[in-house]
Amino acid sequence: MNKPASLTDRIVRSKVWQSVFRQGYPDTAENQSKVMMNTWFLHIHPVKVRRHTLKLTYTFGLGVISFFLFVVLVVTGAWLMLFHVPSVERAYTSIQSLETSVPFGILARNMHRWAAHLMVLTVFLHLCRVFFTGGYKRPREFNWVVGVVLWVTTLLLSYTGYLLPWDQLSYWAVTVGTNMVGSFPGIGESVRIALLGAKEVGQPTLTRFYALHIAILPLVMTILVGIHFWRIRKDGGLSAPVAEPSGKRAEGPSK
Repeated sequence: MNKPASLTDRIVRSKVWQSVFRQGYPDTAENQSKVMMNTWFLHIHPVKVRRHTLKLTYTFGLGVISFFLFVVLVVTGAWLMLFHVPSVERAYTSIQSLETSVPFGILARNMHRWAAHLMVLTVFLHLCRVFFTGGYKRPREFNWVVGVVLWVTTLLLSYTGYLLPWDQLSYWAVTVGTNMVGSFPGIGESVRIALLGAKEVGQPTLTRFYALHIAILPLVMTILVGIHFWRIRKDGGLSAPVAEPSGKRAEGPSK
């Protein structure tokens, strides 16, 4: 006589469970490979990594910290977006109302601001770490370029968000910054007008900066981060220049 299936067995064999968890417990080589291939967070991790790259003093976790700060910015930014009004008449008062009337409003704004400042710093330090450890060399040249573009995008996100409170500090900071862009020979003035939407900082400028800050640049950042993670995996994880037996400087990581 067959032993009746336990409740656990019935749950595991159910269509609902199998639609969510497509492979069994990773107790066999086949299931282990399926877990790695079907789980995004595990799949982007390199199959093998060099032992020295696991040391905290090698990377200081700057890439992970930068990604964590980006997640904080997305979460707090989504919360702030519910209360901010991108209008020259109401932007400043909406920020005041956020800080005084919205529960945890001032906390969310301060977290957003400090996370933005810290992310600019950590991404820059991450670039410096990669440069000084030779992580930009073959075959990682493309990912190095992606990292530089990520830092520029981080700066643009910080700069566009600076105008949104519409106070005196942000107004004149954007005025000075766009005037500097306009002083470039050739296309400088055209770029300045495209950013401002007019000859001076006003409602068109606020609208443009708001769209860039909450939609366009975050989308670009998300795509670039995905490409960056993907290339790290395809390039075999982190690396450092390895000295050749002859004493010459290595051209790329060991394979």
